[in-house]
Amino acid sequence: MTSEMHDRDAWEHRWEQVLRDHPDKLASRAPNQHLLDQTVGLPPGRALDAGCGHGAETLWLATSGWQVTAVDFSPSALEHGRSTAEALGTEVAERIEWVEGDLGTWAPAAGAFDLVNCLYVHVAGSVAEFVTRLAAGVAPGGTLLLVGHRPVDPATGQPTPAAGQVQVSVKDATDVLPADEWDLVVAREQPRSIAGSGVDAVVRAVRRS
Repeated sequence: MTSEMHDRDAWEHRWEQVLRDHPDKLASRAPNQHLLDQTVGLPPGRALDAGCGHGAETLWLATSGWQVTAVDFSPSALEHGRSTAEALGTEVAERIEWVEGDLGTWAPAAGAFDLVNCLYVHVAGSVAEFVTRLAAGVAPGGTLLLVGHRPVDPATGQPTPAAGQVQVSVKDATDVLPADEWDLVVAREQPRSIAGSGVDAVVRAVRRS
């Protein structure tokens, strides 16, 4: 079994367990605050939620008027998201396309999305290639939002819950977004709300028209 398949199987097992043991917590989980903060004022359009998990961000986008393509490699998480969307009503459910895809290789159509949102994805290969591939899906004038949990807390030097994972860093992202094509709006490491849990790398960039 390849490491990619092992990683995929491990996450599917994790989602199955969480959905079985803690459905109440998932049902009540709010969408990520970075997404809420960084999309203020954006008119609804076409959004890609890359690594959507059980769909908290996807559902928030859809209820806010976005047409959403939600991609994840966990069938269990996607089915939970789909069921939750259907429970919210046809108007929300019909705004979402749920796609089973491995972000290690899956690529969006070029220039297809007004917003590409990717939060806390564990990157199996090259981060530069990963960011470049997702960024290609952003339409002119569209927004790319990337958030990664850094593996070490700079305040304490201790490992965070992301230890052992490779997630997007500010440098990884900004190094592959050409200045003549992108306007960097946010590129910072931001302390997480829970003390001792480390920092998030937050990058928001707008593709020039």
